[in-house]
Amino acid sequence: MNTHLSDFDFDLPPELIAQKPLERRDQSRLLVVDRKKQVLTHDVFSNLHTHLKAPTLIVFNNTQVVPAKIFATLNHNQKVVELILTQKISDGTWEVLMKGKMKPGMQLNFQDSSLVGHFIKRNAERAVIKFSSQKILDEYLEKFGRMPLPPYISRQHADAPAILEQDRKRYQTIYASNRGAIAAPTAGLHFTNDQLRQLKDNHSEMAYLTLHVGPGTFKPIRVEDFSKHEMEAEAFQITPKNWNLIVDYKKKGKPILAVGTTSTRVLETQEFKKPIQKTKSGWTNCFITPGWGFKNIDHLLTNFHLPKSTLYLLVSAFAGKKLAKQAYNEAITRKYRFFSYGDAMLLL
Repeated sequence: MNTHLSDFDFDLPPELIAQKPLERRDQSRLLVVDRKKQVLTHDVFSNLHTHLKAPTLIVFNNTQVVPAKIFATLNHNQKVVELILTQKISDGTWEVLMKGKMKPGMQLNFQDSSLVGHFIKRNAERAVIKFSSQKILDEYLEKFGRMPLPPYISRQHADAPAILEQDRKRYQTIYASNRGAIAAPTAGLHFTNDQLRQLKDNHSEMAYLTLHVGPGTFKPIRVEDFSKHEMEAEAFQITPKNWNLIVDYKKKGKPILAVGTTSTRVLETQEFKKPIQKTKSGWTNCFITPGWGFKNIDHLLTNFHLPKSTLYLLVSAFAGKKLAKQAYNEAITRKYRFFSYGDAMLLL
């Protein structure tokens, strides 16, 4: 099996990287890829239901993005630094993404708040910060926290409040209910309540799982032989009601549509053989690359991803390398919008 990362590169004009969401979620474009017929069709997202056979089980990731990006002032030199909280170690102690050299004990102050942080140490690429109060930190995040948008979406420290407020609403799925992600499962950003009703009227059923998307989702592959890349583990859970619905559909041989690569990675690491009575939870670092034998999903809905990324490798695994390349070339030629706030692709 070819594991050369350079074979999964492509040229993407920077102007195709979506910087803002469209006015309406469901007005994104939809590139429909028929794997059996090897045919591409262009449509709009609001017509998704016309491409699915009834009944289809649509599996969503209901993780909720935390407004985890905040700014602090270093006590010793008054320099402003950016922090993205990634994982809670214990009450008040967090792993954060933060650039710059820090000495143990260094103090961080937060504007308009009694909140104080102290740098403890570095854990690999993360800094460990001890905050003065978990309660005050939670309040601070709600009031001042920004959505931790991916690095390819440009936002400045002094951006207008209206833009930041828009990000709070639109960098979140309408069905997000389980708080804990630092990145949105972006394939789900296109759905509206009207569309979910329409899909139900069309005899599709909905199932939900939770995968808290972590910083590993942005971690680039740094080795040419991508089989040596290690995914960071992320926490997931599936309730009995949703698990048993998936088991039922698999038993009856009815199609399952995974909304996004995050849902796919959870579904593909589980054995849906029999019903359960307790919530299934754990961690997954599943890395899906060409050659993967898909066992639990029949269709995939996803956005357009970065070249040489773990996400593009997953799409190439599902569509086949040649068809994935063809679809992306077509999307670039037709000026589809790429990445988190961009357009969508349905792989049948």
